[in-house]
This record gives sequence, C-alpha cells and structure tokens, in this order.
Amino acid sequence: MAVPLPEAVSPALTVVVPSVNGWGDLMGCLEALEAERSEVLLEVLVPDRLGSALQSEVRSRFPWVRLLPAPAEATIPQLRAIAFAEARGEAVAVIEDHVLVPRGWVRAMLGCLSAGEDVIGGAVENAATETLVDWAAFLCEYSQLLPPLPAGRVPGITGNNTVYRRSVLERYRDAWSAGRWEHHLHDAMVRGGETLYQHPEIVIGHRKHYAVSEYARQRFLYSRAYAGARVADRRWTVRLAYGLVAALLPAVLLGRICATVWRKGRYRGLLVRSVPLLLLFVCCWGAGEVVGYWFGAGAALQRVK
Repeated sequence: MAVPLPEAVSPALTVVVPSVNGWGDLMGCLEALEAERSEVLLEVLVPDRLGSALQSEVRSRFPWVRLLPAPAEATIPQLRAIAFAEARGEAVAVIEDHVLVPRGWVRAMLGCLSAGEDVIGGAVENAATETLVDWAAFLCEYSQLLPPLPAGRVPGITGNNTVYRRSVLERYRDAWSAGRWEHHLHDAMVRGGETLYQHPEIVIGHRKHYAVSEYARQRFLYSRAYAGARVADRRWTVRLAYGLVAALLPAVLLGRICATVWRKGRYRGLLVRSVPLLLLFVCCWGAGEVVGYWFGAGAALQRVK
C-alpha cells in the first residue's frame, strides 16, 4: 500500500492542495495527481479545515497524501502557509482542491525550473462546462488567464497553477506567512528582484460547480476581504474615498471581462449569454469592495472557498 514519503527522502516536487470545498472536489484533484506519481517522486500536502470525516476519506483512498489538519476558521492563505512550512520538495507547487492537472503537468513545471526559472505560472481552462452559471463564474474570475497568453517574463501570474523553487520561496517567508493572497507574495518577490515567468502551454482545468447565490456570495466575500486588508492601516478619509471609487467597479469590471474574452476570440457566444449573470457577479464584487473599504474585512476571508 502506498504511504507518504519517508522523511529521509527528498521529493522532486511538493504539491500544496488546500482543502476547503469538500470530498467531491478534492477526490478528483487527487486522482489527477495520483496519475502523475508514476512519472516523478511527488509529495502532496493537503492542509484541511473541514475535519475528520474528509480526512478519513483521504487516508483510505489516498494513503500517500500527507494531511495537515487545520482549524475550521483557517483561511486559504493560512492553509497554504501551513503547507509551505512543511514542504520538503526542491520545488513547491500550488493548486486548488477543485483543479485537475493533466498528464505531464509535473514534468512540465519541473522542466521550467531546470531551465533556470524560479517562479512559474500557467494558464487556466474551464473544466466545469455543464451550466451557464459555471461558465459565467469562470469568465468573471479567470477571463484574464484564458489562452492565448503572453509567454516569458510577466508582471503577474496566477496563484492556482504555480510553482516556486523552494529556496526562493523560503526567502519570502514573511510574505507568505502574512495571511494574504498570492498577489502579496508575488509583489514581494518582484520587489526583491525575482522574475515571474508565464507558460501558457501549462494548462490546468478549473472544475468548480456553482449555484448563482453561492458564487455571488463568494465573490462578495473575496472582494470584502481583499479591500479590507488593503486599507487596514489607512485613515478613515482614505477608506471613504476608496469605497466611493469602488462603487464604480461593476461597470469597469464588466467592460474589462467582455473586452478580454472578445479579444481572445474564444467563448464569445457564451460571453453574450452570460452577461446578465456577469452583471450580478460584478455588482457583488463591487459591493464587497465598498463594504471592505468602509467597514473592514470582518470574517470574510475565513468564509472564502
């Protein structure tokens, strides 16, 4: 029976998979990673905030996975930090529990590191294609990461199809242990002189199914958490001004999403059909930022999935 790697063994890659959405999503993610284990010595860390029932399922079905139990109130950035601190691979990758990696994904990421790159991000495709709600949610969140994408040095990369050389990641411990999203880490890396590389040929599938109310709520929570953290130490006059500007966000965001998808030349029909849903989602996005700027993040980040 497969078991977690012995401590004396150094894996080629550690994959971090924060567990926040439940067994149905996580099982598919781990099945895809299981197929990759035949190619490369792989360590998979699953920091989990959902509790013993899910952890029992993982231990039974995927005994080679290393579980890292966490408090129920742990945020996704905190779960990632727990796993970063435990990673033993020469490289550390980050995905989500509803992500499907294709065959060859690990070798592709390691190949970029072998070429001398230290921080690499790929592209994201929709793998939840059954309903218009799923498409609208995906286009709202990931339109900027749809192929075609520029390759090589870029100012920013995704946070859920990403790999770091562990020695480089360790230099930015203060950034990834601060409880902030990946953009905080990536910005710190850029300020520290690191180069971010984008490889659009390395594509993962984003398989997350939503109800309208669920995605609208998640969009609001994420935006409130982001805005609240952004102005946590600012004066009330600055917070007031930011909130007033954020009230204009829905129109800006909808225009940006539509322009991006149309320019890429893919999914135009789905985009047109999704506009009513996108309008609702960007309004929740803008409302979340207004509330975050004016009243703080509250417990929003703990509720983001």
